[in-house]
Amino acid sequence: MLVYLHGLNSSSRSFKAGFLREHLAPHPVRAIDYPAHRPEAAIATLEGFFAGLEHPAPAVVGSSMGGFYGQYLARRFRFSHLYLINPALTPWAFFDEYAGQTLTTADGERYQVSREQTEQTRRYAVEQPCDGVPTTVFLDRGDEVIDHRIAERLYGECGAGARVLAWDGGDHAFQHLDEAVALIRAQLDADA
Repeated sequence: MLVYLHGLNSSSRSFKAGFLREHLAPHPVRAIDYPAHRPEAAIATLEGFFAGLEHPAPAVVGSSMGGFYGQYLARRFRFSHLYLINPALTPWAFFDEYAGQTLTTADGERYQVSREQTEQTRRYAVEQPCDGVPTTVFLDRGDEVIDHRIAERLYGECGAGARVLAWDGGDHAFQHLDEAVALIRAQLDADA
């Protein structure tokens, strides 16, 4: 089983969620909606989901802000593998950049970016990700939203416990999903 965690202002009905469902079948793919823009509520929703999950160790794909939450949750729950796509590993920097602006979620909820959100994200940071959680990081170096070098540096120092695959070009939407899904599928097939 694979669980997909969407990014900020996205949803379980995003392009990536649909692509994973279509291209990983017959492996089950679950994508859930959670308030990615409200860190404490996001963590509470996701912890409740994983605590109630019947599958003992799902693979998890987190995109952007979903990668940030996935990284934190991988230290609280057992995942067979964590896949991060252009992860927002320091979201407080993103929130600071948009402080005071109004953004809209995929469901049409409007919210104003606040200092409180910035501080809440810091509570869920993973300073040292090289702790044995099997992780693969997929990066487009042309990401216009998140600095890819943060994830390359953090996970590049992990050695055998993590692998980083980075492509020149691309963008935050991630233009190398075919390649990423082929690797994910191979791992799911091997684990089946």
